[in-house]
Amino acid sequence: MPAEKGSPKGHTGPGRPRCYDEAEVLEKALQVFWRQGYEATSVDDLTAAMGLSRSSFYSAFGSKHGVLIAVLKSYSQAGLQALEHLAEGPRDQAVKAMLDALSDPSGGPRGCMLVNCITELAPQHEEVAELGRRHLERIEELFARALSPDNPDAARDKARALSALAIGTLTLRKSGMPSESISTALEAARTILAT
Repeated sequence: MPAEKGSPKGHTGPGRPRCYDEAEVLEKALQVFWRQGYEATSVDDLTAAMGLSRSSFYSAFGSKHGVLIAVLKSYSQAGLQALEHLAEGPRDQAVKAMLDALSDPSGGPRGCMLVNCITELAPQHEEVAELGRRHLERIEELFARALSPDNPDAARDKARALSALAIGTLTLRKSGMPSESISTALEAARTILAT
């Protein structure tokens, strides 16, 4: 019997084996949420973009909220892995590289998917708030270690300031501020934080 179209690859129990790539369908869901926001996205929007039947969608993710959480976990993991790689670079370049990657002045008005969801959903959805807190704490920790590998706790306040700067920059991007102005603001802030 052929595998059911619209279920993850591999056999996870009784019934038909899964035959879709979970990372691929989560990426498609991410793009829908990023473009439309959570509240404006319907299950029909998601199933159409992900190429899943409703039964496969509910079997794999349980609900629209379930797929959002899966998307945010995947997005957070990928972003943190990229930052960890930058943090391991040359010490004199790591902090700037991390700040530039997080801020991405030329990244356009979409902003960061996780920050967008924190803004839209965290007050009503504790799981989203908790994911956001863990993500931001990890960014702060990476900054602190890059600033002071031997004593990260001593750099905690500056690390938090850098994290806040990066998140604030995303707001400037979403407001449509030109990338050149954002880059200038970042450079000025780096100079202040270096003192």
